[in-house]
Amino acid sequence: MNKILELRQLTKHYGAVQALRGVDVVVYEGEVLAICGDNGAGKSTLIKVVSGAHPMTSGQLLLSGRAVRWASPHDALSNGVATIYQDLALAPRLTVWQNVFLGAELRRRVLPGLSVLDKRCMRAQTAHYLERLNQDIDDVDRPVSDFSGGQRQAVAIARALRWQARIVIMDEPTAALGVKETARVLALIQQLKSEGVTVLLISHNMEDVVHVADRVVILKAGRVAAQGPVLGLRPASLAQAIMTGQWPQLPATA
Repeated sequence: MNKILELRQLTKHYGAVQALRGVDVVVYEGEVLAICGDNGAGKSTLIKVVSGAHPMTSGQLLLSGRAVRWASPHDALSNGVATIYQDLALAPRLTVWQNVFLGAELRRRVLPGLSVLDKRCMRAQTAHYLERLNQDIDDVDRPVSDFSGGQRQAVAIARALRWQARIVIMDEPTAALGVKETARVLALIQQLKSEGVTVLLISHNMEDVVHVADRVVILKAGRVAAQGPVLGLRPASLAQAIMTGQWPQLPATA
């Protein structure tokens, strides 16, 4: 597998507070990598640095082997790194297609020096992105507020696809969702993986992590405490690893 993202000795200080202390992480193309840890472990700071929301203090961030330093989240997004936060950052009163193209509206020229919004094209592209995600949102002219939590996640992911994101960071995507909607979101993550999109998943739900992740990185006090493949792990074992900072030993097979 090819490396798509590397963090090398990444640090982040907020004054005297050291949120990240020399974090080394490798992320491979098309995998789902879960970032886990207790509150205060450094998960939120890590995704803020990777997403361009906060500058790193020191270290290196490499995208496909090229050292990068984001000036803003838009800078990261323009380079194919999209972040979907827990609140989704959707405008509930706007339609589905308006949310997908919010801030990046398509226009068409009608006269020299005069252009108008290309609503027809934006509607068609929005429907295409949702179809790629196997979503049954058949009316992209409805406001986002009409849809369920899982469907809103799909709209946020469609917006990331519109930016041709190669890496999608998802922050607690199933928080406060019921069983049915959680299953819908996990299916979305698996669909992204099937298309070769890399997913960084931040979650406190170990069942979700074991269900969709390929590997897990456990942070503790701003450092990588343990990491390894999910295959064969139980949610309880992973939860214990987060508490102890030690990777669980799998039972020997006959």
